[in-house]
Amino acid sequence: MSTFAAVVLFAGVLTYAVLGGADYGAGFWDLTAGGARRGRRPRHLIDAVLAPVWEANHVWLIFCLVMLWSAFPTAFAAIMTTLYIPLGVAGLGVVLRGSGFAFRKVLVVTDHQRAAGAAFAASSVITPFCFGTVAGGIASGRVPATGGGDPVGSWLNPTSVLGGVLAVLVCAFLAAVFLTAEARRRHDERLRIWYARRSRLAALVTGAVALAGIAVLHVDAPRLLHGLLTRGLPFMIVSALCGLGSLTLLRHASPRAAQAAAVGAAGTVVAGWGVAQYPYLLGDHLRIAEAAAPTPTLAALTVVAAAAVLLVVPSIALLFVLHQSGRLDSH
Repeated sequence: MSTFAAVVLFAGVLTYAVLGGADYGAGFWDLTAGGARRGRRPRHLIDAVLAPVWEANHVWLIFCLVMLWSAFPTAFAAIMTTLYIPLGVAGLGVVLRGSGFAFRKVLVVTDHQRAAGAAFAASSVITPFCFGTVAGGIASGRVPATGGGDPVGSWLNPTSVLGGVLAVLVCAFLAAVFLTAEARRRHDERLRIWYARRSRLAALVTGAVALAGIAVLHVDAPRLLHGLLTRGLPFMIVSALCGLGSLTLLRHASPRAAQAAAVGAAGTVVAGWGVAQYPYLLGDHLRIAEAAAPTPTLAALTVVAAAAVLLVVPSIALLFVLHQSGRLDSH
């Protein structure tokens, strides 16, 4: 029962990493698009793509928090009392990002629009970086099972910084592929080329950082590296192949195929981390079964989670189908 609850929790993490990651990555390209004149068209596409779906993706963040709190209260308390700084900054970033994205559409004063846009773009980079450092702190064993760990060293360390940088880069790659495909769907060749170049750049930089990360993990988190190079290795290989495939499909196949390959690239990276971490929930000192709530609680939570999934997944799927078909476009 505890393993099943962990799988459900990790499925939520995986979904948020992919769907939320694409949203955060769009903010990265908004931040780096250039001045008001040069970046107007790329930012306009970002607004058009994000507007119908960006808020819905945070459902999965709430799902993960509730599952962790209810199914694994010991681990939840340990994480929250150790990694409260990056989690607090990430929570603030989610709020500022949403506020900036919403307000920059309705503000009429140019300076106010720029401030709101800067809040949206900066938060889109800071938030995934913080989430990545949290994952690195957990994976490298810096969260004690009893909680109250080092509030600074637990997330400002080589593995956590690597996790944060990779999170930002993977989000940027995902978003660039999605935006390239969207520009192609809209028959905007200039924007397609603009985002395609950034897709290739993001893929190249992500691959280079991932390779350099092997040396970092060898020194700082050898157990995690061993898991990634054994049980997690097939996922890493699939991720690399999907990443390369998405870049090829962007030019020679349908946009949907390229998007699916990019999702596969990002999703298998996260899946590889989960497989390498198993059967531990925190580092290599707190197993899933040891952190789990009593069996009756897990049983009740399974029923509630199943009901939530049956309600939420079809709704979000319909939202994305309508969005991808252009039926939610505003003219």
